[in-house]
Amino acid sequence: MSDLPGNLKANPLLSRWLRVDADDTITVRSGKVELGQGIATAMVAIAAAELGVAFARVRIENTDTFVSPEEGWTAGSFSIEHGGTAMRWACAMARELFAEAAAKKLGVDPAAVVVSDGVFRRQGANEGVTYAQLRDAVDLERMAGELPVPKLHGGTVDRPGLGRPDLRAKFSGPAFIQDMALPGMAYGRVLRPSHPHDRLATFDRDAVAALPGVIAVVVDGGFAGVVAERDDLAVKAVEFARKRATWTRTAELPPMGDANAWMDGLPLNTTTFLADEGEAAPAAMRHTARYTRPYIAHASVGPSCALAEWTGDTLKVWSHSQGVYPLRKQMARALRVDMDKVNVVHAHGSGCYGHNGADDVALDAALLARGAGRPVMVQWSRADELSWSPFGSPMRIEISAGLSADGTVTDWTHDVRSPPHIARPGFGEGVNLLAAWHMAEPHAPSAPNDAPRPQGGGDRNSVPLYNFGKRRLTHHILPERPLHTSAMRGLGAHGNIFAIESFIDELAAMAGVDPVEFRLRHLEDPRAIAVVRAAAEAAGWDASDAGGEGVGRGMGFARYKNHGAYYACVATVEVTEKVRLVRVDGAVDAGAVVHRDGLLNQVEGGAVQAASWTLKEEVRWTEDGFGVRSWADYPLLTFSEMPEISTVVVDDPSAPSLGAGECSAGPIAAAIANAVAHALGVRVRDMPLTPERIAAAINAA
Repeated sequence: MSDLPGNLKANPLLSRWLRVDADDTITVRSGKVELGQGIATAMVAIAAAELGVAFARVRIENTDTFVSPEEGWTAGSFSIEHGGTAMRWACAMARELFAEAAAKKLGVDPAAVVVSDGVFRRQGANEGVTYAQLRDAVDLERMAGELPVPKLHGGTVDRPGLGRPDLRAKFSGPAFIQDMALPGMAYGRVLRPSHPHDRLATFDRDAVAALPGVIAVVVDGGFAGVVAERDDLAVKAVEFARKRATWTRTAELPPMGDANAWMDGLPLNTTTFLADEGEAAPAAMRHTARYTRPYIAHASVGPSCALAEWTGDTLKVWSHSQGVYPLRKQMARALRVDMDKVNVVHAHGSGCYGHNGADDVALDAALLARGAGRPVMVQWSRADELSWSPFGSPMRIEISAGLSADGTVTDWTHDVRSPPHIARPGFGEGVNLLAAWHMAEPHAPSAPNDAPRPQGGGDRNSVPLYNFGKRRLTHHILPERPLHTSAMRGLGAHGNIFAIESFIDELAAMAGVDPVEFRLRHLEDPRAIAVVRAAAEAAGWDASDAGGEGVGRGMGFARYKNHGAYYACVATVEVTEKVRLVRVDGAVDAGAVVHRDGLLNQVEGGAVQAASWTLKEEVRWTEDGFGVRSWADYPLLTFSEMPEISTVVVDDPSAPSLGAGECSAGPIAAAIANAVAHALGVRVRDMPLTPERIAAAINAA
């Protein structure tokens, strides 16, 4: 069937998606994993609505590569848009198969059968049969492509009080991968240097092996780790080894400088991917500006962790990876075993939006478990997490535009340079797992590249949604970079929207036009116009407010990837010795809302995370190596600094659901920058907007 949703077409067997249990509950499976973002709740809600059963009677299993549908990575705000659509269709098809079986049992025409609270009845009758009573009569080993297009009953299943099934255990007991325990399980730690280009030369292996509680010292080329009876003993052993290790340095780090000065002179892979034909309209004024974003860290509260167990030549790994299927394939290649001998099961871990150390620690655990001959849990240290976990890519964006005499943008040039934003396991031809690069028979990582358009990586959201006349957009990828980079929430959208929306405020000031009005003049999409107006109205936007005196407000807007959710916000700040984000008034249009609380958590949580990036976060280095090894090196927005947040949901139940998990990051960054400019009358274009950078901008002005 050609019109199947893509993820269902790739996983057409209905039994991969759901199972009817004897206790009259239904178990569903998704290839989209729960990261703390609430996707499990949404999937259960979608399934319950389509199947016609109570929410409480649907359970969801952790994603398991032996039994769950393969849906790639849980990334890109595609879980509802792609995974949820596939779940809806699979459950609707199953419901229709059960309705046919119910009609036979009840002796009525299938068209006369309705389902309510899990009971199939003839319309107007009391007698009926349940899913459990019909499960032996229905074969779910059916291919979706062989079944008719189902009638979708669910529509929007948003309702108050929709509880999250994953939270009870997280609040009251063991729920995370660190809480797991297997019979005979031991604990492992890996020996890694404090400089990204150091490689292990020697250490006193025998002395480490003789330490109390040590079970095994595992060495494979430049990879080395210890396995012990307890985690504290493994920590002591690896620190003992570190003090006696020698390292070979393969390269030096460049001087860091400010505003990504290290980018100058590096080789570039350049693509001009949008160049409108024709002449630009005459410009009365022209403006050019440069904006930067530094390296940023995932900085998850809990460091990465994995558990591995070998049974003969079969490996089972528990991981909080966002892509258990791609990880499975990469693990098989790295370990040189058949893929059908590797099973990866998702386990709940500390929240992360992107590619942190979860995949790398999974290979660490597999290597140590193989060497020790026992199940092994490996926990990274805080220093490991803040240095060896992949970082979000730094960016430099240069924009130039012309303005006509009436304040219309006549032409727009956008140049963005950045290292690759994606190096996830399974992306490219190489093996993108840290330990695989250091083994005795090493695997090469994938060649530096970025996500293809239209999604894009460093160029994500570099195409403005505005009507800006003649456009030219160029993406420069830096294949050489000081620190390893990979996916971070929003990829290049955070930096590009920060630059575009900051630049729009600067153009509006040149044109003498209110920033909200300037945006509305250049927007044509009615949904975009609606969220900009909704955010401005929610904030009580006053075009006559001249700002100054350390208090300001600013607008930011974008449609994520130009095809996801629309989001606009107004940030209110107070600037004294530092910037305090006081309030965020936002508006989001994500089409049909599946779970309103989940949508608000994603949008508002994204705003908080991006506010922390924008105001505080920066990964630095020195000639000695990583400059971030502890929380003292990497300040974050604290609970006492949380702004008041209010979000208007512009709901359209008739529209397809749109990905919203990453839609707020770019707009909030720009809104904060614009609010600071409104408060002080000076523009800060380099993130984070620290007191030092603000003072420098004031002095320069």
